Amino acid sequence: MTRFATMLAALAVLAPVGIGGSAAAEVIERSEDHFVLRYASAMEAPAEDVWGAVGDLPLWWNPDHTYTGDIANLTLSLTPGGCFCEKLADGTIFEHGIVREADPELGVLFEAALGPLKGKTTLARWEFGWTGSGGEVVMSYVVRGPGLGAFADAVDGVMQDQYSRLIHFIHYGEPPSDEPFAWPSTEGLKPGG
Repeated sequence: MTRFATMLAALAVLAPVGIGGSAAAEVIERSEDHFVLRYASAMEAPAEDVWGAVGDLPLWWNPDHTYTGDIANLTLSLTPGGCFCEKLADGTIFEHGIVREADPELGVLFEAALGPLKGKTTLARWEFGWTGSGGEVVMSYVVRGPGLGAFADAVDGVMQDQYSRLIHFIHYGEPPSDEPFAWPSTEGLKPGG
């Protein structure tokens, strides 16, 4: 079993979800310099549907969490080294994250310092894992860097929004149309406080 498969198997047992498709979402670990987020939901969809939905990230991603405000500018290649990228107005390509491992049966591992975390992390590991029909879909985000524990709640709010959009997309084939969550301002936020 690869290291990636072992990590995904561990994610699946960290915090079991309730019966009937209920979801678990929380900050499961936090300190001054790191935090770990985990979201899980029971899922009837087969692994290939979940793989396809994650690969269609530009379709379900909340456009409020882009620099251009338009999901049409997002791209994702689900291959090792593939980029979760955004084409900016001046034509440059902004890298939100890089795919490190991808397996249609198990999940996807990104290195991705998202939003205000860009340039501040020493580690930003974003994972999607699934256990197939009747199992669960798990998303986790592990972030380390000086003072970044202070960002846990704000990032949790955004990632819960993205995860719920993914689950909705898996179930219905389209993102929800509800009001999007907005990043709280991090201007003036001092590391560690």
